[in-house]
Amino acid sequence: MIPSEVSAWRKNERARLLKERGALTEETLAELRLRIDHHLERAFPDLVHGILAFCWPSKNEYDARHLAAALRRRGATTALPVIVAPKTPLIFREWHPGVKLAEGPLGIPYPVDSPEVIPDNVLLPMVGWDGDGYRLGYGGAFFDRTLAALAKRPRVIGVAYEQAYLRTIHPQPHDIPVDFVVTERGVYWREPQGLKFLDNPQAFSSPPCYAGEMAPDYGSEKPRG
Repeated sequence: MIPSEVSAWRKNERARLLKERGALTEETLAELRLRIDHHLERAFPDLVHGILAFCWPSKNEYDARHLAAALRRRGATTALPVIVAPKTPLIFREWHPGVKLAEGPLGIPYPVDSPEVIPDNVLLPMVGWDGDGYRLGYGGAFFDRTLAALAKRPRVIGVAYEQAYLRTIHPQPHDIPVDFVVTERGVYWREPQGLKFLDNPQAFSSPPCYAGEMAPDYGSEKPRG
């Protein structure tokens, strides 16, 4: 397809996938989140080291805040992305409960005045994902620009639900694939030939629960201007 056809196709697929994701119940989202937390903790125990960037959940995305809280208690530093301006790379600022948040241009909270950091790992939500590890996002291309601009590329772990799989997103020259994809099924590693499924989900024990490691007022966290 030519670029204009790809753009139109992605717009339609994005709308379809967001509608399907928006129909998921709270109970289903909680179960999916627990499974993804479990796979991430099992496959990437080194997330407790260095700086982990994640995204504040939006539109029924995987909610990484629970895992981030547990990792902070074990020594990790966590950060959130910040939109500086349209069509420019993102920056990352350190975040933990207590750091002031403001509402961003997309209605997503971001840290206001905490230190800017360079992440070692990024948990990157995906609207859709394909067999070669390419991500369908919200259409702003912020993360592609950011990864292209960073002097040292972090390990990028795309996170999505199995229902968001696409045979291909018809990648364009600016698209950058993720290093891993994690869904409720397990972990996929990107090889030159495409994604390879690594895990046997039947061998896993019960998903962990991080409720005891959350701040007492965690569920009431709101952007603070």
